[in-house]
Amino acid sequence: MTELELDAAGLTVRRAVLGDDHVDRSLATATEFSGPWQEFVTHVAWGTVWTRPGLERRTRSMLTIALLAALRCEVELGQHLRAALRVGVTPAEIREVLLHTAVYAGVPAANIAFTVASEVLASIEDALPSAEEAL
Repeated sequence: MTELELDAAGLTVRRAVLGDDHVDRSLATATEFSGPWQEFVTHVAWGTVWTRPGLERRTRSMLTIALLAALRCEVELGQHLRAALRVGVTPAEIREVLLHTAVYAGVPAANIAFTVASEVLASIEDALPSAEEAL
């Protein structure tokens, strides 16, 4: 892909995963200082990495949750928990990812991640499928 194609593909994937509202806010609030960062994230993270074949978006989302939990990046974790639900990761799968993360990243990191996940899930509870629907 050309650089422009990567940018366009990255923006498409970023919108699909994070949602138009989030992306629109991020781009609209970009300044002269932060604008290059938004371009970098769209091009590299979303255009170069998230568009690669080999892993589906659900898997990438679960990996992202585990890594953000391990790194204790609570703000980004909340965003990517919502994104994971958007691409079809279930609350039960999120729970398993966080339990797995606890073993390798530590209980304190997972404890914070469970708190963030509980808040995110509670905030969108009505939009989630029931336990029976998720099976």
